[in-house]
Amino acid sequence: MDSPPPPLPLAGRMALITGGSGGIASACAARLLRDGCSVTLSARREPELAAVAARLRADAPAGAEVRHVAADACTAEGVRAAVAEATRPASGGDSPGRLDVCIATVGGGTVAPILAMDDEAFTEDLRRNAVSGFLAIKYAAPAIAASGGGAIVAVSTTAAKLSWPYLAGYAAGKAGLEALVRVAADELGPVGVRVNAVRPGLVRSQEDARIFRDEELLGQFLANKPLGRTGLPEDIAEAVRYLAGPESSWTTGQSIAVDGGNELRSAPSFEKLARASLGDAAVDAARSGQPPAKPPTVRSTP
Repeated sequence: MDSPPPPLPLAGRMALITGGSGGIASACAARLLRDGCSVTLSARREPELAAVAARLRADAPAGAEVRHVAADACTAEGVRAAVAEATRPASGGDSPGRLDVCIATVGGGTVAPILAMDDEAFTEDLRRNAVSGFLAIKYAAPAIAASGGGAIVAVSTTAAKLSWPYLAGYAAGKAGLEALVRVAADELGPVGVRVNAVRPGLVRSQEDARIFRDEELLGQFLANKPLGRTGLPEDIAEAVRYLAGPESSWTTGQSIAVDGGNELRSAPSFEKLARASLGDAAVDAARSGQPPAKPPTVRSTP
């Protein structure tokens, strides 16, 4: 008689993933599901989120649940709603809800020189990249501690370490996020909550599609990657899976670069994208040490 298969390593656990409709977020969800972990996805746009959840649900192993909730991860109300959905007891089940893992993936930034950047755009970049991480930690950690401990993983960027001209708000926000990770790891370690970050390089996803359409800029990225290729969402998901699971039970307060070796070299220039967004006059003025005569209209990345 054949023996039953061993249980999946994360069976019975629940993970909350903010920014859940993004490419990295959905890859993280698929990787956790593969090991039996249930997932709750949160994002602002319901149609895209529901479509991602449906795809994941179709491939989920038996016993692993996929939930989703439309919520803004940059607001306390939105994060509390996401945590409430993640910790909701399963339908028809007797066991109380639990939360074992939180993965904070929200991010994005404005491409502009500092002198041509709108004040509100800079503040918004900090909100998306640092405040969203703060809220995820603040509201997920109590539920994780109450479930017996677990892990929080924040998605950062190589821009948190390398100098990336024309991405000041994004770089500052993610650098702040990594500082927050270290402080949170110190504070929450005694209650069994580990806090770490993954620092991706350029990943082939919808969020960075315009970079892949620009052969010159893409070539600059590849020239700075010793491994000679851009990343895939699945590359990041494997690192997140390690930090989310028991294999990393003695690791906390760390930021792990998964970037093809980019941090061994340097960052490319986003001047071309800045000129496309703001116009030559605004960028030329900033490069001469002056703000533009007319405030430019600034676009943010997703």
